[in-house]
Amino acid sequence: MILVAGATGKLGGLITQQLIQQGEPVRVLVRPDAVGNFGPTTEVALGDLKDPASLREACKGVDAVITTANSTARGGADTIESVDLMGNRNLVDAAAAERVGRFIFISSLGADPASTMPLLQAKGETEMHLAESGMVWTSIQPNVYIDLLVMGVVGGPALSGTPVTLVGSGERRHSFVAVSDVAAYTLAALHSRASENQTVRVGGPEPLSWRDVVATFEQFLGRPVEVRTVPLGEPVPGMPEFIVQLLTALETYDSPMDMTGMAETYGVKGTSLREFLDATVQHVG
Repeated sequence: MILVAGATGKLGGLITQQLIQQGEPVRVLVRPDAVGNFGPTTEVALGDLKDPASLREACKGVDAVITTANSTARGGADTIESVDLMGNRNLVDAAAAERVGRFIFISSLGADPASTMPLLQAKGETEMHLAESGMVWTSIQPNVYIDLLVMGVVGGPALSGTPVTLVGSGERRHSFVAVSDVAAYTLAALHSRASENQTVRVGGPEPLSWRDVVATFEQFLGRPVEVRTVPLGEPVPGMPEFIVQLLTALETYDSPMDMTGMAETYGVKGTSLREFLDATVQHVG
C-alpha cells in the first residue's frame, strides 16, 4: 500500500493517477474539507498534517509514503511553519512509528536548514529529520516548475497579449522542469535501489534564462512579447510578494543541470519548454 499526501495538488494528483494506472494499491491522505474523487480502487484517509493522530491512522499498513504536500496554495492556519516544517515532521514521525519501509519527500532545489528563505529552510529541516528517521528515504529536489512559475510569470501575460514583468535583468539560467517529469522521477525512484537514502535533484533538459523563456514564447506565438523589468529590491505591482521574493532569489544565481546521467538511470526523457507548450497550450495565435 502506498500513501500519497498532497494528492489534491497538481503534482500529487498526477503521481496518484499514475500509481493507480500501474495497478499499485493507493491510499490518499485528504483533509476533511478537500475530499476529491480518486476512483473506486483508492482508499481515502481523512487527516491533516497538523493532526499527528490522524497521520498514525493513515500510515497503518502502508509500505511507502510519497508526500508532495505544502502550504504554498493554502492559507489561514496552513503556513510554512505549521505545514512545511511541523506538518512534514509529524508525517515522518507517524510513518516511522508505523514501520513504513520507504518514504519519498518532494522537496525543492536549494533546500537547506540554513537557507534565508523560510520555505527552503523548512524543507531542508524536513530532509534532515527524514534522514534520521530510520526509514529508507529519497528526497526529490525539483528545480523551478514550468507549469507554475514559468507559466505564471511569462506564460499568462504572453498568451493574453499583456506585458511580461521580470525582476532584474532576466539573464540567469535555470533548468526549468515540467511537473510531469518530476512525477516520472518520483515513480521511478519508488522502486529504484539507486535512489535509496539519496537526494535526487531534478531539472529540465535545457538551461534557460527568463529572456530565453520569452523568446521561446515569441517563437511559439509567432509574435513579439513585450517585456518590462523591475530592479531588484523594488515592489512589483499586482505580483504576489512570495513570487517577487522567488524571482529576486533566482536573479542571484544560476542553476543549470546536466540531466543526461539521471535520465538514463531513471528512464525519464525530460520535457523542453517548447515540448511543454506544444502539448499543453491550445488555440494560440
